[in-house]
Amino acid sequence: MMTLVTGSIRKLYKDEDGLGTLEMILIIAILIAVAIIFKDQIKKIVEGLLKKADKKSNDFMDS
Repeated sequence: MMTLVTGSIRKLYKDEDGLGTLEMILIIAILIAVAIIFKDQIKKIVEGLLKKADKKSNDFMDS
C-alpha cells in the first residue's frame, strides 16, 4: 500500500502537463502588470509614433 502511494506521489511530481499553462499565465499576468504600471509612458510613446506616421504620410501624399 505504501509503495502505491509513494509511486502515485512520484508520478504526480514528475507530471509536467500543466506546467506550460502555468508559465503562460504567469507571463501574461506580469505583462499586464507592467502595462498597467507604465500605461502613461506607453501611451505617450504610441501617440508620438502615430503623430510621426501621420506627418510622414501627409508629406508623402502632398509630394
